[in-house]
Amino acid sequence: MPLLSVLTAVHGDRADVLAAAGESVAAQELPPGWELEWVVQEDGERPRLGEGAQAFYAANGTQLGVAVTRNLALARVRGELVRVLDSDDVLLPGALARAIGAFNAHPEIQWVVGRPRMADAVYFQLLPEGVHARGAIGAYVKEHRRSPIHCAGLTARTTIIRAVGGWCANPRAEDIELVAAISELAPGYVDATPSWLYRSHEGQTVRQPGWRALHAESYLMIHQRLAAARALGLRMGTN
Repeated sequence: MPLLSVLTAVHGDRADVLAAAGESVAAQELPPGWELEWVVQEDGERPRLGEGAQAFYAANGTQLGVAVTRNLALARVRGELVRVLDSDDVLLPGALARAIGAFNAHPEIQWVVGRPRMADAVYFQLLPEGVHARGAIGAYVKEHRRSPIHCAGLTARTTIIRAVGGWCANPRAEDIELVAAISELAPGYVDATPSWLYRSHEGQTVRQPGWRALHAESYLMIHQRLAAARALGLRMGTN
């Protein structure tokens, strides 16, 4: 029976929001024949969330950062599809079913990105709904130095995420580099329907002092990776 894995990296002060995230996972209705697992990986030296997390849970036991924590969770994923869910976000009804539907309707795609619903703003997705050829994400990132989609809405085939090494050791754009890397190899699908609630708060990493530091270096890493993939002609199958 096919399995979809929801992957969440978290640190110990997120118990309250993690519970809401878990409730949103449990409430998802999947197409007939599909099963679901929630894989939670806690970052930090003093794990605190194991007893309350109704999930396939493990802890790092040390502070490793979001990219490594996600990769440790990825190592425990059993599903053929993996959906990212940040610990402070909430899946909306039908989110996972729509992603599975896109994969079923377009067998050639390797990734699906959904749109967030934001409580205090409107998120303008910069790519239209539908199938996008390989290289579409990277081309936009190269030109505009930003992602045209919100990477926290990624669902992808587990094999392609593992093939590119998972989340990247990038100080400010580990998720953008991952999405750009997999989209360089294979086409994907952009879903314009909001699939999760993005909860904005002062504790977010992107709101911390110094977040803009290393921004240029982070995007240079992405550009170099994409240029290397193109120079070597890397691609998946004949797409």
